[in-house]
Amino acid sequence: MSEITHFIAITVDLTNDGLVTGEPFKCASPASAIDRAKSMWKVFGHSGAVAYVRSGYPETKTTVLRTFGNVPDDLKVC
Repeated sequence: MSEITHFIAITVDLTNDGLVTGEPFKCASPASAIDRAKSMWKVFGHSGAVAYVRSGYPETKTTVLRTFGNVPDDLKVC
């Protein structure tokens, strides 16, 4: 069985409760996840955005590809 891999872009916004993440957006490739995260940050005006890859099942490994803008150091991407 092959390994399951998801490329994801997610936004980070500043609220009264601090920095919170938005809904994850699945992408077709690492490059498209990075481009999507960059555009969500730059064009749509979110405080920040993260592009990451999640692989494996049932044990998953998450690797951050790139961050943009204001992203907390201890961000938990689920």
